[in-house]
Amino acid sequence: MKTKSFILFFFLITFLSFAQDKPKMSFKVLKDSIDGKLDVSNLLIDYNGFIPVPQIITEPALGNIGLLLTPVFIKPNKYKTEGENIPPDITAGFIGYTANKSWGIGGMRIASLPKLHLKYRVAAAYGNANLDFYRTLPIVGEQAFSFNFKSTVLYGSVLRQIGKTELYMGLEYMYLNNNIDPNFNFENRPDDILEKDLKSQLGSLGLQAEFDKRNSIFTPDTGWLANIEYLVNSSWTGSDYEFQNLNIFLTKYFQFTPKWVSGFRYQSTFQFGDAPFYSKPSIQARGVPMARYQGDETYMLETEQRYDITPRWSAIGFVGASKAPSEQISFKNAETIYNYGTGFRYLIARKFKLRTGVDLAWSNHDFGWYIVFGSAWNIRS
Repeated sequence: MKTKSFILFFFLITFLSFAQDKPKMSFKVLKDSIDGKLDVSNLLIDYNGFIPVPQIITEPALGNIGLLLTPVFIKPNKYKTEGENIPPDITAGFIGYTANKSWGIGGMRIASLPKLHLKYRVAAAYGNANLDFYRTLPIVGEQAFSFNFKSTVLYGSVLRQIGKTELYMGLEYMYLNNNIDPNFNFENRPDDILEKDLKSQLGSLGLQAEFDKRNSIFTPDTGWLANIEYLVNSSWTGSDYEFQNLNIFLTKYFQFTPKWVSGFRYQSTFQFGDAPFYSKPSIQARGVPMARYQGDETYMLETEQRYDITPRWSAIGFVGASKAPSEQISFKNAETIYNYGTGFRYLIARKFKLRTGVDLAWSNHDFGWYIVFGSAWNIRS
């Protein structure tokens, strides 16, 4: 199968590049000890290897095609003890380029400090992106306005465990510096795109609460995740704007049968105040271009059904509906955006319950295809 050969090629690169100091290791490390199938669990755990995820960028807003190289290091937390639900530590970098001449570079780390009852995330990135933002104008209808973004992003969060529960609470901060060039006659811009937006910075300070009861942070079979955050942008947080966001993210997984996993996702954002046009809440769903549907609020509901044809291979189907109302358009009158699609998964790291694969997705007006690492819902605002 071409897909399997493609994945194996990149794993062999990992093997040769990062495991040369292990003289007793053989290529058998890429096979699972139980079924003998392609699996990288032992490579990650015992040999400090990584998964070289060759993400093909298929986002319509970025030109439909591009390449993102992402080495992902996954290690069990060294302080984990028997019976504790401590997720593995993840370190990743990326560099990418797309057909519309967008490019970016960055890195991130997600880890836990169980002895201190803490978990944290840090990330940094720089991007030069060409993006379209859509507005509905009198007479002409929906029209795209193209911009070039030169952006620097820094992010950090620290959450502390509450008692012996799965609930964590803490602080997060994101700094964003934007230099934006319009690729059109700026005099003909929509009224909500202001000149001060072209060179601006955001400083978002927030409170976050997270309850994670999933049986895997990558591709869950059971459990649920609830994440709520309240973010403030103000002069005292380092922002040029005064606004707040309330973000709600909920997922629930359960099994109808041992082979059938059913998942449900609800996501909403509520914005208060005067935010720049590029920071308005937008619908985030497979098959829907970034920032095409913006509003002052967003509501997204989606279900994904996974059927494990074999212990390694799975079929995926999903469908969802979303709305993005604003001050001008009520929830009732806002367009309902549907997305639906199908795909497959391969269990590439059994010990981490990590599946990867490809999804094909459609929406009201667009189509996209996506390489998925873990759950497609792990990528969220």
